[in-house]
Amino acid sequence: MWTRKELKEKGKKAFMLNYWKTVLVSLILVVLIGGAAGSVAGVGGRRGTNHKNEPAIESTIDQSDSAADEIEEFSDKVSDFEIPTGAAVALGIFVFLIGIIAVGVSLAVNAFILNPIEVGCQRFFTRNLNQKANIGEITYAFDHNYLNNVKTAFLRDLYIILWSLLLIIPGIIKAYEYRMIPYILADHPEMPTKEVFAKSKELMKGQKWRAFVLDLSFIGWEILSLLTARILGILYVTPYRCMTNAALYERLEYGNLVVEENN
Repeated sequence: MWTRKELKEKGKKAFMLNYWKTVLVSLILVVLIGGAAGSVAGVGGRRGTNHKNEPAIESTIDQSDSAADEIEEFSDKVSDFEIPTGAAVALGIFVFLIGIIAVGVSLAVNAFILNPIEVGCQRFFTRNLNQKANIGEITYAFDHNYLNNVKTAFLRDLYIILWSLLLIIPGIIKAYEYRMIPYILADHPEMPTKEVFAKSKELMKGQKWRAFVLDLSFIGWEILSLLTARILGILYVTPYRCMTNAALYERLEYGNLVVEENN
């Protein structure tokens, strides 16, 4: 049975021994795969007013009223303009097709490029646990049973989406059940899709809640990351978390059989 402490200690130790490469790969994973890296919104200052500026304020109000009248008049003209029915239908079809194409391109990029990169990143993290891994590992899935990696990762995403459409909770449960799929593909790219899903389900049996609590244990770090405009997240929290997750896979898959190598 694993503990959060042992996983975090091993993950952090491995991260520090190969610091900059781990930071770079985790940044690639977050930016390309994990979604938004986060940004800080600027807040504009409010200008002060005083009674000496009352004439200027009244003038501004009058100008605002005049502008509002012009906008209302323009809006009335626009509302009176009618698009021919045939043109409206054609425009609607065009917009719909553009949307379909955009969605298709997005799905294709995710399936054929981003998911294989995710597999490669997870391979880097698992290899980095016991020896200094090379950044070149992130291209591993492109050279080893590429189409099998594409199909398996695509089905994982599809199943999670479909389960999430039913209810949020089943989607979250399935996401944890399929959590080990990219790690399994990184270790066994030749494994058939059905077996990969079955193996991930087996590894996560009785572990989903504990893995959820493991994720929650990083909340304090994530808050600190937000307070530093995500700088702490890039340089420490995200690589630390990625290595800890890799340590979870190693423990579930190999138990205590992994022998550490010094590089």
